Amino acid sequence: MPLPRRTFLRQSMAAALGAAVLAPRLRAAPARRPRILVRSGWQTVNIGDIAHTPGLLRLLEEEFPAAEIRFWPANIKGPAEAMLRRRFPRIAFVQSEAEVRAAFAECDFLLHGSGPGLVAEAQLERWQRETRKPYGVFGITLSRPLPNGGFVYGVPTERTIAVLGGAAFAFFRDSPSLELARERGCACPHLAFGPDAAFACDVRDDASADAFLRRHDLADGRFLCCFSKLRYTPDWLMHPGRTRNEDKHRRNEELKERDHEPLRAAITAVVRETDHRILLCPEDTSEMEIGRTLLLERLPDDVRRRVVWRPDFWLTDEALSTFVRSAGLFGHEQHSPIMAIGHGIPALVGRWMEQTPKGIMWRDVGLGDWLFDFDQPETLDRLTPTVLSLIRDPAAAKAKAAAARDRVRALHRGMVDTLRAQFA
Repeated sequence: MPLPRRTFLRQSMAAALGAAVLAPRLRAAPARRPRILVRSGWQTVNIGDIAHTPGLLRLLEEEFPAAEIRFWPANIKGPAEAMLRRRFPRIAFVQSEAEVRAAFAECDFLLHGSGPGLVAEAQLERWQRETRKPYGVFGITLSRPLPNGGFVYGVPTERTIAVLGGAAFAFFRDSPSLELARERGCACPHLAFGPDAAFACDVRDDASADAFLRRHDLADGRFLCCFSKLRYTPDWLMHPGRTRNEDKHRRNEELKERDHEPLRAAITAVVRETDHRILLCPEDTSEMEIGRTLLLERLPDDVRRRVVWRPDFWLTDEALSTFVRSAGLFGHEQHSPIMAIGHGIPALVGRWMEQTPKGIMWRDVGLGDWLFDFDQPETLDRLTPTVLSLIRDPAAAKAKAAAARDRVRALHRGMVDTLRAQFA
């Protein structure tokens, strides 16, 4: 019988914070620091996927300074790589096959970063096969198949459960994922709830953010950020040469109007009922056009004049520097709100079943009132009043965001305690 949610969360937090006494042990060679190889950096076309990595590296930097960290990126390059190197100049990047082999020989532990599933499943298998050394997982999602037969990322196979079962610990960033791992009989000795590492992301580009905000007359604390997306990310538009998935495209077309009307209503209310403005932001490289066609161009003329549309993509550092100057965030995205809450900025999340259960983490960290299920349109009546509440009672909104931030920080410390216990 499933545990009541309050009991489940209490037990999960206790497990995360007290895991040091339960975790299996290993010792680094005498007279040297523990060496941890971090596998993360899934892609650069999404500021949220980028944010997993600086969040995790910051956690290790602050909570486990005795460790030597090496970063093994899956797909981090160009400006995103330069941003990470600026923020973490002492961390070695493991990129060539020779560097990977050296890291396998010299590191004591492999840590899989936050993500939409066990993204580096094959690399964990390789590590296990070639080194016989321990590994762990920090804050991933597992998904159940969709009832309508549609595609959702992260549905675990028997192989996935077996790889998770061989880990020293596995943290899941939302309660349904943890419940699914247990239901599937995952043999890992330490399974627990552990928030997405992107909450700890702190990369900043204040100069670029300040210049953009000045150029568009967006005053600190006097605007809200809004995010728009389709049911399925149109990755065929993001990656040249990729064939369009007709089933996903059909689903997007079917629901795009229903999914965007509540956002347009909230934007209109903010502009007509307050002195705040709206900034339409992208989280991935497909969303600038979506925001233009489904939000900006569909707004009444008097509203559109006080809405700023960002036409180009940005990196995580400029985005975060913008979020912390806003009055809050709302829309269809998850990781921009995660970064905002990590800095005490109010943020609402809209979700649907195609997005995996990651949005449920909002309930798990105490923000259930700020979670909106677009598969249940009747619940969206409270979206506009809740958006307006961020402006009308900013002190209460910021206090709620700060409480969630502090809850996440405590859980993150417990997660790193579990890792550190491997070397005790």
